[in-house]
Amino acid sequence: QVQLVESGGGLVQAGGSLRLSCAATGSIFSIDVMGWYRQAPGKQRELVALITSGDNTNYADSVKGRFTISRDNAKNTVALQMNSLKPEDTAVYYCNAVVRTTGNYYGANYWGKGTLVTVSS
Repeated sequence: QVQLVESGGGLVQAGGSLRLSCAATGSIFSIDVMGWYRQAPGKQRELVALITSGDNTNYADSVKGRFTISRDNAKNTVALQMNSLKPEDTAVYYCNAVVRTTGNYYGANYWGKGTLVTVSS
């Protein structure tokens, strides 16, 4: 079993910064892709940023140039540095990872429980 635990959410004023972190624990053999998604009230969950095990990244257009995703493969962690935050960034942010567990050839998709980010105007 694999668990993803996020931390770092909170309340920040527009223009400010926050750093989200996520740690994956359990019977992990390898992690292919790690990423962050978000869901604002009344909206669907959307991709924010992804990073592969080879450090290739992909960002939503709305966060390019403001957010930076990074990972530590040795520690099975992923972080999201969020700068120049806007009120429209307010959402619950979810950590996601495609994890190969010990003894399994195929990876499975895992989600954290989410952390709330609120940006005030």
